[in-house]
Amino acid sequence: MSESTPCVAAFPTHAGVPLTAAFDGGRLTSDGGLPWLAEADAALGLCEQLAACLPAPQRKRHPLVALCRQRVFQIACGYADQNDATTLRHDPLFKLLCGRLPESDPPLASQATLSRFENRVDRRSLERLATALVTLYLRERGRHGRPTQVLLDLDGTADPAHGKQEGVRYHAYYRQHMYHPLLVFDGDTGQLITAVLRPGNAHGSRFAVLVLRRLVHRLRAAWPGLQVELRADSGFAVPRLYRWCEANRVHYTIGLIPNPRLEAVAAPLLAEAQAKSDAAGGEKVRLAGATWYQADSWPQQRRVVYKAEVLAQGPNTRFVVTDHAEAPLAVYDRYVDRGQCENYIKDFKNALAADRLSNHRFLANQFRLFLHAAAYWLLHTLRGWLAGTELAVAQFDTIRLRLLKLAGRVRQLLTCVRLHLAASHPSEPLWRHLATRRAAANA
Repeated sequence: MSESTPCVAAFPTHAGVPLTAAFDGGRLTSDGGLPWLAEADAALGLCEQLAACLPAPQRKRHPLVALCRQRVFQIACGYADQNDATTLRHDPLFKLLCGRLPESDPPLASQATLSRFENRVDRRSLERLATALVTLYLRERGRHGRPTQVLLDLDGTADPAHGKQEGVRYHAYYRQHMYHPLLVFDGDTGQLITAVLRPGNAHGSRFAVLVLRRLVHRLRAAWPGLQVELRADSGFAVPRLYRWCEANRVHYTIGLIPNPRLEAVAAPLLAEAQAKSDAAGGEKVRLAGATWYQADSWPQQRRVVYKAEVLAQGPNTRFVVTDHAEAPLAVYDRYVDRGQCENYIKDFKNALAADRLSNHRFLANQFRLFLHAAAYWLLHTLRGWLAGTELAVAQFDTIRLRLLKLAGRVRQLLTCVRLHLAASHPSEPLWRHLATRRAAANA
């Protein structure tokens, strides 16, 4: 909102006249690309689905779907905190795309209202929200045809604590008080399937079988005969998960923590790699092998693929347990591809601040994790629409900077609302690309 006496700053210029600046421009927005987020939301039906899962508010000044849109749009635009609504509730473009006219209608929800919105959620609502996200994934994954195989990438991540919150615990590996969410991505498409909040001291594999049991049931109910594959790091290397995968026809490739027995198995291959590297003048050499291995806690032998690599920094070995029978190097390369999952997590945490779980209640923070997941879906959808441009594989923060962060003037006219953007902005070709795509889709 403008102040009664705006702050004016003066600057010298090389043009011979001074420059003065003040926050008196009126109905301006710094997120002129927000309409494309709203279009992605409409295409997915995302915020409407989320709102349908939530308990009805006691006061209906702000409809649930408007609260969902306000919160999710703010997160997607880089405003992760509830406090950001203190000023953004007056932003004319946010108002318009959350269902209110920019000039004549009252502002959007305040920080206090959004806090009540997040803290009112209960366990049943969260279960419905989790179901809605999986339903969304099934619909979008099958949009271009029924898949014959789905690759599930499981990973945990560290979300630092923001005070004395329910479920916050000290994790010795990360050396901090934190939450420890479990994330499940489609390894081929990058779609976020679910995000489960866990206490900070939870083992990396906690809830993995429970989540997989429900998810694989939904996948195979939607696509009978579907082949499901699991890929995860050594935090998920537990016998219970192996047994479940084997009993339910789910292929798996999971990292193993090295131990003396495994290192002894890999030693001859590592020596061979070192000899080849020495003969080639110190060039990088990577070899792979396989063996049958049975840990003390395993009732049976399982196939372990190992990599022996010689780098400039020194020798390196890695191990994975798998039920695949392919050549060792092919299995290991497939496992290494899970590094792309780290990029998905980077988008989720760095670009969307999904680790900003600062509510006190555990359930409220699980809800906030779902809100960040919804923002992930919007930007992931936009990235898909940008295929054929330089942003086709860009990170979310780059897409936000290039496409969403456009200053503009909003005018409420008699028959429409007009958004005026800079005529010289370099992102105009991206807008043309999206507009052309929309015209083709509606043709």
